[in-house]
Amino acid sequence: MLQSLAGSSCVRLVEQHRSAWCFALLVLGYLLYLVFGAVVFSSVELPYEDLLRQELGKLKQRFLEEHACLSEQQLEQFLVRVLEASNYGVSVLSNASGNWNWDFTSSLFFASTVLSTTGYGHTVPLSDGGKAFCIIYSVIGIPFTLLFLTAVVQRIIVYVTRRPVLYFHIRWGFSKQVVAIIHAMVLGFITVSCFFLIPASIFSVLEDDWNFLESFYFCFISLSTIGLGDYVPGEGYNQKFRELYKIGITCYLLMGLIAMLVVLETFCELHELKKFRKLFYVKKDKEEDQVHIMEHDQLSFSSISDQAASMKDDQKANEPFVNSQSPTSNDSSLNN
Repeated sequence: MLQSLAGSSCVRLVEQHRSAWCFALLVLGYLLYLVFGAVVFSSVELPYEDLLRQELGKLKQRFLEEHACLSEQQLEQFLVRVLEASNYGVSVLSNASGNWNWDFTSSLFFASTVLSTTGYGHTVPLSDGGKAFCIIYSVIGIPFTLLFLTAVVQRIIVYVTRRPVLYFHIRWGFSKQVVAIIHAMVLGFITVSCFFLIPASIFSVLEDDWNFLESFYFCFISLSTIGLGDYVPGEGYNQKFRELYKIGITCYLLMGLIAMLVVLETFCELHELKKFRKLFYVKKDKEEDQVHIMEHDQLSFSSISDQAASMKDDQKANEPFVNSQSPTSNDSSLNN
């Protein structure tokens, strides 16, 4: 008897705080996923980093042996300066001296990466004025970009997602949930093909030292706004039509970001995902819902009464004008 009561009380406790338990599991799962990523990246990349360090150490030692007139301190001072310039997107290599980082097309590409929060980091402002302007430009531009993307996606998703799903549901009688799932899968496949697979093939041809995997990696890192900056197109030696190429990449990033948001919004509107998301949200109290309903009813009642009053005023204004007789004329007529 006591065990059954304890079990029922535990069940009631879990049901009452179901959202809190789900949220706690969500936080725990996210932390475990972070740890999992750190373990995998460390185990995969650490040996390559060690090999690269050993290779650079041997190369440095060989260079000092071949140039005995140069001390190790002088070499390190030169390398520090070169690395600092490289962090600002300036290279001392002869094959990179012809590429300017702050011509109009490169600046346009930089502005698009700032506003989309991609931020490759291959080019950064050199002057204090440029850094200050970047801060002000980003503070205004990033919310402006979010507003722009939201408005664009809201209009596109009506024609790309909602109307096609509703058409197949009404015209052919298919289940709306099934049609929405199939439509989301098809839209995702089209987006992956048009903005990942095909551009990756094009980049692997246009960029001399990129293979298909590296090109696909760039497309994903860019359109997901991660923007690591290890692969940036249009920075190769003697790049043909570099200005036009940079403008094309800017348009690709903007359209690809819009397509990604449309697909994401399409999947978020699926009924199954909505139910799954509600598991982690805070449920509204019944009292709050009742207050909200009462406020809505009061607003609707006041709006209806205002509409009725305005309709009466309009009817009075539209009535034909009639000359009313004065009371004195009526009395005189009666007397006669």
